[in-house]
Amino acid sequence: MGDTGLEGLESRDFGEITPEEFAALVGKASGKDIERLMRGETRPRVLAEIFGRLAGQFRPEQAGGLTALIRWEITGDPVVVYETTIADGKCAVAEGRSDAEPRTVLTMGDAEFLKLVSGHGSPVMMFMARKLRVGGDMGLASGLTRLFEIPKG
Repeated sequence: MGDTGLEGLESRDFGEITPEEFAALVGKASGKDIERLMRGETRPRVLAEIFGRLAGQFRPEQAGGLTALIRWEITGDPVVVYETTIADGKCAVAEGRSDAEPRTVLTMGDAEFLKLVSGHGSPVMMFMARKLRVGGDMGLASGLTRLFEIPKG
């Protein structure tokens, strides 16, 4: 994987890697490096850690009275689904698809997702390049980055 720093990440405890450290690693990595990282058992561990931290990165002061269910569909093998529920100034994250109707659905590959949540990808550019698909409320989708503290790395 070159000198991206992603090599050996598979054997590390992701809970010990700060969001800023992870963002810096993703920023240096190519799409192919990320694809290699996101194979096998590493992929669910990485996604679980990122989504596990998402509620803590929520910025309630930016949400106001927003109530919304956001469904994240990370394509790959297999497709992984998480849902973020925002209500009453709080954010909750759950793995899997509920029966509830989402206000917006974001669909993207592993590399695009990691770049987005690490601050190294522009959601607008990803959408324009068709690497990010948005279903439902486009206004909500376009404002999501202000609702979460995006690590800088």
